[in-house]
Amino acid sequence: MRTAVIRVNLNPAGDLSNERLSAVVTELRSSGLEVIAPDFGKFPADAREIELLVPGEDVDELRAWAAAKCAEALGSPGPTAGAATFLSRGTDEDALGVVRAFGITAEVERTWEKGEEVVIVTIPRADSRRVPESRLHTALEAALNCEVRIVYSP
Repeated sequence: MRTAVIRVNLNPAGDLSNERLSAVVTELRSSGLEVIAPDFGKFPADAREIELLVPGEDVDELRAWAAAKCAEALGSPGPTAGAATFLSRGTDEDALGVVRAFGITAEVERTWEKGEEVVIVTIPRADSRRVPESRLHTALEAALNCEVRIVYSP
């Protein structure tokens, strides 16, 4: 399962103290969540965001869950979930997640050539018309940090 990074603005209105927001972060962490939080004093009051690292694939579902979890810890509605990205550890699951984000299917194979890892991503020819190869190639290389070859199956 991939790990999503969900950014959440805890207090878009900017009316809560840094201490209150720090207490919310402590509560979220004590509930078992992995939370990355800044020094709230270094950010504008209406732009104090945290990042929640959670397993999952469905960005909309994860964003809604993150906002609800933060509202629960805060004791009031108001937190808004923003950007969602995914951590990449260079696994086959990461590659397949990138491919799925483009709305296509694929098979992934790893090989070594001249001491370098090469990932071969095979996609159905019919799916190749749905996304520019250069965009897919760039996204896969960024996720895998190795050479990527895209091939098409009949």
